[in-house]
Amino acid sequence: MSAPRLLDQRLFGELAAQAAANPRQRQHHNFHQMEEPCHRMAVGLQPDTYIPPHRHLAADKAEALLVLKGRLGLLIFDDNGELRDKQLLQAGGDCVGVDLPPGVFHALVVLQADSILFECKAGPYRPVGEGERAPWAPNEGEAAAAEYLAWMRGQFA
Repeated sequence: MSAPRLLDQRLFGELAAQAAANPRQRQHHNFHQMEEPCHRMAVGLQPDTYIPPHRHLAADKAEALLVLKGRLGLLIFDDNGELRDKQLLQAGGDCVGVDLPPGVFHALVVLQADSILFECKAGPYRPVGEGERAPWAPNEGEAAAAEYLAWMRGQFA
């Protein structure tokens, strides 16, 4: 029998430090094995990480996101890239998370250093595929990504 694994301040500190040292400015800690049907992870996030708008088209790929520490901005887009909704997600705040149904274009922006997110969705892992990347937004690593990230962050200024 496996020992319980805690979501505690020690883990949060390790994830925040690893995210700060990671060129992508984020770090995952999986509580699941990749073949498990339910994927559960804590994610350390720093403000310069760029999570481009995307969606999950598979009917079983709803995802639940909870902010355990810090503050994130959630952006919801229509299929043409128009901003439909935005929500501040803050640990201990009025809204701490979201349950996203499949097919919804969404993005996150980190509004506070050392933020920690808990994510749960169906496995197995599948990279974002055909029709799931937002055609109107730059991909991670592209030159225009920094400007788009600044626009996303500006939605919460």
